[in-house]
Amino acid sequence: MPCPALPDGFDFTDPDVLHHRVPLPEFAELRRAEAVNWIPQQHGVAGFGDDGYWAVTRHADVKYVSTHPELFSSFLNTAVIRFNEHIQREQIEVQRLIMLNMDPPEHTRVRQIVQRGFTPRAIRSLEDALRARAGSIVANALAQAGPDGAFDFVTQVACELPLQAIAELIGVPQEDRVKIFDWSNKMVAYDDPEYAITEEIGADSATELISYAMNMAADRKQCPAKDIVSTLVAAEDEGNLASDEFGFFVLLLAVAGNETTRNAITHGMHALLTHPDQWDLYKRERPRTTAEEIVRWATPVVAFQRTATQDTELGGQRIAKGDRVGIFYSSANHDPEVFENPEVFDITRDPNPHLGFGGGGPHFCLGKSLATLEIDLIFNAIADAMPGLRLSGDPRRLRSAWLNGVKELQVRQA
Repeated sequence: MPCPALPDGFDFTDPDVLHHRVPLPEFAELRRAEAVNWIPQQHGVAGFGDDGYWAVTRHADVKYVSTHPELFSSFLNTAVIRFNEHIQREQIEVQRLIMLNMDPPEHTRVRQIVQRGFTPRAIRSLEDALRARAGSIVANALAQAGPDGAFDFVTQVACELPLQAIAELIGVPQEDRVKIFDWSNKMVAYDDPEYAITEEIGADSATELISYAMNMAADRKQCPAKDIVSTLVAAEDEGNLASDEFGFFVLLLAVAGNETTRNAITHGMHALLTHPDQWDLYKRERPRTTAEEIVRWATPVVAFQRTATQDTELGGQRIAKGDRVGIFYSSANHDPEVFENPEVFDITRDPNPHLGFGGGGPHFCLGKSLATLEIDLIFNAIADAMPGLRLSGDPRRLRSAWLNGVKELQVRQA
């Protein structure tokens, strides 16, 4: 098999790469030539004191890694594939308290508790409130638009429904959602110089968010309400969350349920407006398959990582115990062995076995149903109230090692 023709020193986790584009041609080259490929890095540049990672690019291999936690651990080095090179090891290890970075059986215990808030019944109970919120968000964006109907889609529309949904779900007062937005932004924006966010500021924001959630948990233990917080934290000795565990769960929600969904909504709007046939089709027929294709197309989390717990083999490569393994969802979601014409944005695509919510296994996204509901509701509201929406600028992308993020998308209602 030929060696992949990547540029010298090319690193899929270099924040400058995602600042400009998702490297789909390079992913295609790896899938063609060497689907599991060693990517060398300057020693310690990712914060782990090593010299690189294995890039896993095919759909089948990403699923295999995701569904074998006994071979590929989230706990050892966390699921985040690249930190700042100056991060201290103890700062990485404290993140093991977040469910995303746990392995079974501890992950199993925590997930069994928190999934009570994400049952189909729990999500259905939010639908009417979120539909009304989606309509209000779009109406407010129109009301606040400039004289020419222009506004920033990210701040006026995309970020609002995920934030309001989290607030609705866990009982955060809606007036506090700006705090959640600010804290979550600072936790993931340390690679983008525009924000001038250091690791220390990000860590401080995480601490503030956790403290806020712990205080909420303590309040609900004293005065239970009919909400998910009371359900998750009441009677700790009966299999519920401790206050600190609830704090880390809310931190995960703030990133996994806010940053990712708002980026999916933003990329989805950009895709619809740059594919006018699909936008016309959506306005006319509202296919129920739209949300899944938006998530496949956007793949807000480009990659997570696992660490090998023992010597093993993957894609014909020998993986040594302790090696980091990057699972690239963006590549898997463009694998032509699984998707016909993966480069085509098709809102009627069905089936659509994308890995935008993870590759299966214990870390499959707990909030998938809520995320697809939010996407469906917001685009229905946009199509009703803004059928003449147009782009008025290119997206301004987030500089990040692992998020396919957009900071600004200027649009206007014609």
